[in-house]
Amino acid sequence: MIKKNKTSNRDLILQLATKLFLQKGYLATGMDEIVAISKVSKTNIYYHFASKEELLDAIIHQLITEYSEKITHIANQHDQPVWERLQRFTELLIMQDVDCLAGGPFLTLYTQTPIEAEHIRNKIKYFFAQQLIVVEQLIVEGIQRKEFHDSLQPPAVASLIVSTIEGALFLGHVHQNPQMIRSSLFALATMLK
Repeated sequence: MIKKNKTSNRDLILQLATKLFLQKGYLATGMDEIVAISKVSKTNIYYHFASKEELLDAIIHQLITEYSEKITHIANQHDQPVWERLQRFTELLIMQDVDCLAGGPFLTLYTQTPIEAEHIRNKIKYFFAQQLIVVEQLIVEGIQRKEFHDSLQPPAVASLIVSTIEGALFLGHVHQNPQMIRSSLFALATMLK
């Protein structure tokens, strides 16, 4: 029974710290604030996470796992048109429950991760590299299925799509205009066909 409470405390800490790190930023959120909001003792928090950086690492791991599973699921729906899967991929990245400081969760956490925490930064870089691979494979499939123009260069187009999504998330947040994201996606759709 004690183990169950500690597990639920760990999940609660992760959930609340994720929200705080995304809304306020990792650097602006102190462990005392997490203690106050979670109502979990500092001792219990440090039982699960030896440091604030370890907590950030756990959050990154959880977000990457969650998003990667969903992205893979979308990409593997080969019975659906490629553009439809790309739209679902984009919707996954732009639909969030939390207002993020930099528009999207990964950009927010990457820019707030201390320079010396290179292992955490590398996890986020790897996540984006995996996104590029998935999108590139979708572009190749779209060309093979004659859904996209055959002159497209898949690596360049994948990079354009992922950077456009992240940039649109940021600009949409800065300008408080989610329509900017939709406009960017419409422009991308036009270019691909």
